[in-house]
Amino acid sequence: MCRIMIVAMGLLMAAISCKQQPKAEAPKAVPPAESAEAKAMLQGIWVASETDEVSFRAEGDTIYYADDTSQPTFFRIVGDSIELGANHYPILKQTEHVFWFRNQGGDVVKLSKSESADDSLAFVHRQPKILEVNEVLKIDSLVMYGGERYHWYIAINPTKYKVAKTSYNGDGVAVENIYYDNIIHISLFQGRRQLYSRDFNKRMFAEYVPESFLSQAILGNMEFDKVDAQGFHFDATLCIPDGASCYMVEVLIDTKGQLTMNLVEY
Repeated sequence: MCRIMIVAMGLLMAAISCKQQPKAEAPKAVPPAESAEAKAMLQGIWVASETDEVSFRAEGDTIYYADDTSQPTFFRIVGDSIELGANHYPILKQTEHVFWFRNQGGDVVKLSKSESADDSLAFVHRQPKILEVNEVLKIDSLVMYGGERYHWYIAINPTKYKVAKTSYNGDGVAVENIYYDNIIHISLFQGRRQLYSRDFNKRMFAEYVPESFLSQAILGNMEFDKVDAQGFHFDATLCIPDGASCYMVEVLIDTKGQLTMNLVEY
């Protein structure tokens, strides 16, 4: 009987020991190795094979574009592709003096390594350029409604808040441009009594503008439209810089200082 109990205890302890052993962790995925030789061959200034127009300069891990508005991009060469930020482009041919790849649209971009010292001038005093799309604007006016005098005031203030817009350069490569966003202030007075005062930023319009658009847009303008029984109507425009697309949102402030907003058009 004792022997049976000892065997049973031994089996129980073994089972507990097995349960307490930590599970083996799954092996972590190892990122593919970068080609140091291919990266070394890409160092230098590259120009379009047919036009000799400067395309980019590869220096270390970074590609600098001749376009002043395009931000420098980290790059890797892995296998038969060049990775520029989050984008991958197939490499079709690469030697010390030739670099061919397929761009975003499927076209073949043919580049040659520069042999002209003058091409380096495209990168002199190279600084990422921040585009200012609005100047400081202050505007106000007096409005009579229902026998009362009202005074509205708008101030559009450029900020240091950066907005990145992805576009494609002449080679069909995705690049980032940087812009300043704006904060817009509205004040509304009835005589000397302040009915409303607030700063608006683009995130306040997230309910009316899709995030995919809003992330690349700036709050570009605010204009007074009209006054009626509903209140004072202002139109806010949110646009992607250098693009034709804009959203317009109505900002309505009633005579009690209450705010409502409505999408006007896209």
